[in-house]
Amino acid sequence: MNSRKLVAEFLGTFFLVLLAVGSAVVGLKTSGVLAVAIGFGFVLILAAYAFGPVSGAHVNPAVTLAMVISRKMPVAEAAGYWVVQFAGAIAAAAVLKIFTTSFGVTDETGALGSNAYDNGHINMAGAFVLEVLLTFAFVLVILLVTDRAANATTAGLAIGAALTAVHLVGIPLDGTSVNPARSFGPALMAGGTALSQVWLFILAPLVGGAVAAFVYPLTRAADA
Repeated sequence: MNSRKLVAEFLGTFFLVLLAVGSAVVGLKTSGVLAVAIGFGFVLILAAYAFGPVSGAHVNPAVTLAMVISRKMPVAEAAGYWVVQFAGAIAAAAVLKIFTTSFGVTDETGALGSNAYDNGHINMAGAFVLEVLLTFAFVLVILLVTDRAANATTAGLAIGAALTAVHLVGIPLDGTSVNPARSFGPALMAGGTALSQVWLFILAPLVGGAVAAFVYPLTRAADA
């Protein structure tokens, strides 16, 4: 197992939760949905260019699952990615928890940026379908733009734009997961309802990522 890849995935996921989920925690009400969605996109762009050359910058267990199904990485390596992705998300959520409980920072999401259904905006079935569809779209973009035929210098921009787009749809409804680690870390630290509902935001993105992997060969460039 390449330790540099694991460190890159840990740090990439840590920064995604700390900075992107953090932007929701400290600014969802004051800055708005658009600003938070752009924040997620920008952080992923930075992660793609900083850590992409080392680990591929999955920073998302659903992306890693899609890579396994697409035969772009072995299961043993993926297992290491999953461990450090969840660890990075938990560590970042713990930092956010400290800021909101000990440093006088107001949590504008009310639950440390965790995801939720049956919240007056979407029910459980709707949230499951939403997360499958959003993750499918997001992961399919990643698989396609990281093909050999794609322009590697602009792939990070496309991936960041895709994450921004899915957040514009998902934030008003369930907070947008499309990433099991991103959901688990904040839910673990928030506890209560967030933790009891987090199963959906782990399972649905994994289903969406798997569907993307199966659709990918049907849509990829012929010379990729």
